[in-house]
Amino acid sequence: MKKFFSLLLVCSILLSSFVIVFSNVNTVASASSNKYPEGTIEIYGYGQPQYFLKYYRPWLERNRDIAPKVSIDIVQTEGAADVREKLTMSYVAGAYDDLPDAFYIDPVNLVNLADGGLVQDVTDFVSSLTDKLVDNAANDATINGSIYALPESVRPQMLYYNQKIFNEYNIDPERMNTIEGYIEVGRELKEKSNGKVYLSYIDPGSRTWRYYGRRGLMPQAKAKIWDDNGYPIIDTDPGARLAFEALDTMYSEGLLLKTAIFQPALYDAVNNGEIATFYIGAFWDEFLRKNCTETLGDWRVMPAPVFKSINLRGAPVSQYIAIVDKPNAVYSGLIKKMWYDFTFDIEHKEKWVRSMVRLDAPYANPISVEMLKDEFWEEPSIFYGGQSFRKMEKIALRNGAPNLVVTAQDAEADIIISNELEKYVAGVQTIDEAIKAMGENLRNKIGKVEVIK
Repeated sequence: MKKFFSLLLVCSILLSSFVIVFSNVNTVASASSNKYPEGTIEIYGYGQPQYFLKYYRPWLERNRDIAPKVSIDIVQTEGAADVREKLTMSYVAGAYDDLPDAFYIDPVNLVNLADGGLVQDVTDFVSSLTDKLVDNAANDATINGSIYALPESVRPQMLYYNQKIFNEYNIDPERMNTIEGYIEVGRELKEKSNGKVYLSYIDPGSRTWRYYGRRGLMPQAKAKIWDDNGYPIIDTDPGARLAFEALDTMYSEGLLLKTAIFQPALYDAVNNGEIATFYIGAFWDEFLRKNCTETLGDWRVMPAPVFKSINLRGAPVSQYIAIVDKPNAVYSGLIKKMWYDFTFDIEHKEKWVRSMVRLDAPYANPISVEMLKDEFWEEPSIFYGGQSFRKMEKIALRNGAPNLVVTAQDAEADIIISNELEKYVAGVQTIDEAIKAMGENLRNKIGKVEVIK
């Protein structure tokens, strides 16, 4: 009887081992073949993610030894929040087959998804490479000491200005080194042009909070949404007050043209010489180049202006690609390999960027310290009148403000804050009323949050 149970135990162990080995062979590239199974890598993206395919599809062709029958598709979504919602709905419903393999995401929505257990922990992989990356590349993907996404880009807040307009009205752009000087320039432009030329624009929807608020004036003013214990303080914080009052000064004095960003009316205003500057992230380059061809050679860029009392430039904006933590995640390793070459392979990265320039398509400076040393990243741009946009993008990262602290509830908080700011832009309430309502609604609808260290 003892021999029978011993034999049964051995058989059970062997069977378990066989199941484990068989499972591994079918879920990852096996150790013997080093090849990934036939199928399609699916990635969710937003903005203009299809241009990444012009790098990744040739990459797969160059790597058929490990991925002989693997293809890649990128699914267009409406934005980072839409990515989060689609992932969450599939995950909660248990529809794991509907989940993508990876997705592009911003820090606010990444924290929310990581908190829900939807993304893989890539700490071991990324931490071994951080010394080769630009400063703070992985910071906004680091949650309580663990890294939950692969950094794709780190881009600064910048100030774009139309040199032709500044020449016409005899205004020195260097006066815009500070926020205070920036506002004074706006007043002068309005006066000298008899109201024809606006300093910039303001969006009637959610993007005013996104680009002027969370990514712009708020971090530069050292503002806080939450205190160190997680309680809402946006309505009492002096930094938030400084940021919102700067925006209010520009808008209430008629220095900002109310028009939706990314829409034809805005581009028409730019082409007609009605908008002199844009205080916005480096990503705006692709939209200017593609939609404002009549202003070829007129634009220049400089680092974001500082508040005199704080002296910090714009906060860097990071984008990440996160790997979905799902059963049978067969392409996790392959995605890491693709990301590694996209980040560190100089020859093919520069070839891809040149193709993007020809197409007036989006691209960002590399996050590899070594790659940035190449003279390619300081080449002059015809669109910017011979100025090197890439070089200025690198310079604009210096002395950057820390980003706002992000919690798992910030995606919801953004909706609350933006709603009140939209009412302000619509003229329904004053900026003071908007700030007060932000604080009250955050306390009533969210309350205390867990501050991520």
